[in-house]
Amino acid sequence: MSNPPVENVVIIGTGCAGLTAAIYTGRANLNPLVLEGPLPGGQLTTTSEVENFPGFEHGVDGFQLTQNMRAQATRFGTRFEQAMVTAVDFTSTPRKLICGDRVILAKSVIIATGASPRLTGIPGEKELYGGKGVTTCATCDGAFYRKMEVAVLGGGDSAAEEALFLTRFASKVYLVHRRDTLRASKIMADRATSHEKIQMVWDSVPVEVLGVKEGAVNGLKVKNVKTGAESVLPVKGIFVAIGHIPNTGPFAPPLDVDEGGYFKPQAGSQVQTNVPGVYVAGDCSDHTYRQAITAAGMGCQAAIDAERWLAEHGG
Repeated sequence: MSNPPVENVVIIGTGCAGLTAAIYTGRANLNPLVLEGPLPGGQLTTTSEVENFPGFEHGVDGFQLTQNMRAQATRFGTRFEQAMVTAVDFTSTPRKLICGDRVILAKSVIIATGASPRLTGIPGEKELYGGKGVTTCATCDGAFYRKMEVAVLGGGDSAAEEALFLTRFASKVYLVHRRDTLRASKIMADRATSHEKIQMVWDSVPVEVLGVKEGAVNGLKVKNVKTGAESVLPVKGIFVAIGHIPNTGPFAPPLDVDEGGYFKPQAGSQVQTNVPGVYVAGDCSDHTYRQAITAAGMGCQAAIDAERWLAEHGG
């Protein structure tokens, strides 16, 4: 059996990071191969409208934005295939990506597999996620809830930050936490608990998202863990801020990750991993910003670094 062809660059993931990397490597005549997972386009496809991506004065549908980027990448010679990487061998050259019973060989690899938001799993949450009232990004969706009451679920820094950001738009923000003190840093906790628009809902857990029949959130049922009493918060938006799970899958190890499981770039770089010629971009390595525009920027960096590495190593 003949060996498979060796790709110049294989990009794993089709969110903003992966598609931007495809555009840049395509324009560099590297003929990139992009591997799509189960959610082509990434988390952005679940956002009904993106208002903060530069160049779209009146916003753009998340799915349409990724479709535009995909078409742009295709124009420059990018190839797309559906495949799930189940294992890798980065000890050999070229690098080996194992997709079930198929092996893909690559001189360089850009991993842009994103991260999955942690959800609570309560009834109604999945049905109303993405444009219907349940979201995981205040920066992305907060402006849609002007003068409305919303709830934030969580107790760490992320939850406090989301709640504080939402006070710019919402008339009231309920911060629901299962304990009677926040896990957030003292300065963030103090800011959240002292803000006039934020109402703390202590010792409480979410039980059910209301509004499935109507097709949009119209309340959140919560339960006090000490008394067992249930009540309904009259909210139109629910922001889940209990963390993300980076999609590092079969890549870690051999790639280094931090304590949160995110890829850990080498010192002095945002995208270079501990394996030469292997790069990361987007939410799988960024737990700070997690924005479409920053993911795109990292995709650009990874593509340029991969192009330069290939030039230096006979790619």
